[in-house]
Amino acid sequence: MPLETVKLTASFKLNGSIPEGLFSTYREVLDQLLDHACAKGITSFKRLKAEKYRELRGKYPNLPSHYIYTACQMACSIYKSFRKLKRKGLAKAEKPVFKKKVIMLDDHLFSLDLESWETSIAVEGGRVKLKLLHGTYHEKFKEMKIGHAWLVKREDGLYLKAVFSKVVEAAEMDGKAVAVDVNENNVAFGTAEHVENRETKERAIRTAYFLKRRRVEAIYHRIAKEVAAEAKEAGASTIVMEDLEKIRRKYRKGGSKAINGRLQQVELRAALGVAYVARAVLRHNGWRPVRGCSIGG
Repeated sequence: MPLETVKLTASFKLNGSIPEGLFSTYREVLDQLLDHACAKGITSFKRLKAEKYRELRGKYPNLPSHYIYTACQMACSIYKSFRKLKRKGLAKAEKPVFKKKVIMLDDHLFSLDLESWETSIAVEGGRVKLKLLHGTYHEKFKEMKIGHAWLVKREDGLYLKAVFSKVVEAAEMDGKAVAVDVNENNVAFGTAEHVENRETKERAIRTAYFLKRRRVEAIYHRIAKEVAAEAKEAGASTIVMEDLEKIRRKYRKGGSKAINGRLQQVELRAALGVAYVARAVLRHNGWRPVRGCSIGG
C-alpha cells in the first residue's frame, strides 16, 4: 500500500504565563514585515527574510532570531491571502491588518514533553516552561511527530496549537466512494446503494458563539464516526466532501449582510464537517477525504 503523511492539530490550554512583551514585540515585527511585503509585492519567504532579517535582528537583539523567521512566514502567508481577496474585489482595505494575538513557533522556539505534559518556549533572555492541560483525547499524539505550532492568547488564557504528523498506509483507489453533504439542518451520506440522513437541528442553536460552536462540534464528531463506519462497511477508499467555492463566488460579492451571515454559517458547517470526517477516517488509516462534489450534485 502507498504511504501518506497525515497531519492533525492539537490544542492545549497552558497553565502558566508568558512575558507580555513577547506578543507586543512579535506584533511589531510582523507589522513591519507586512508593510514591506505590501510595498514591494513580496510573497516569497526567502526574499522577505533576505531583505529584512538583518535590520530587524539589529532592532530587536534580545528576541530569539527564529521569531523573525516565523514572522516572515506569517507575513508572506497573510499578504498572499490578502492579495487574492483584493483581486476578487473582496477586500476594501489598501493593506492587510493582523489584529490577533498569535505567534508562530518552529522547532527552535518550542519543545513538547508529552510524558510530563510540559512545553518549553523561548523568550527574551531564556526559556519558560508551562504545563499542558490535557485529556484522554491528547494521548494519541504521543505516537506522532511534532511540527510547528501557534501560541495564542485569548481572554480566557494561553493556548498552544501544535501540528502533529504521522505516516500511514493509504488504501488503494478502488473507485468506491462515500459522499457527504453538509446542510443547514441535516447531514446526508452514503453510497450509490443507499443514503443515510442525520438531523442536526443546527438552525435552532442560537446561543453565544463559543457555546454554539461546541454544540455543533459535538454533532459533527458523532456523525463523522458514522461516516467512517459507512466507508469501512462499503469498502470505500474515498470520502467525497462538498465544495462551496461556487456558492461563495456567486453570493459574496455585493451580497447582503443576511446572505453573508448565512454563508459564514455554511462555511462553519463545511469546515467542521471536513475536519471531523478527516479525523475519523484517518483513525482507520485507510481512507482519503476529498473535496469537490456532494450527494445528488
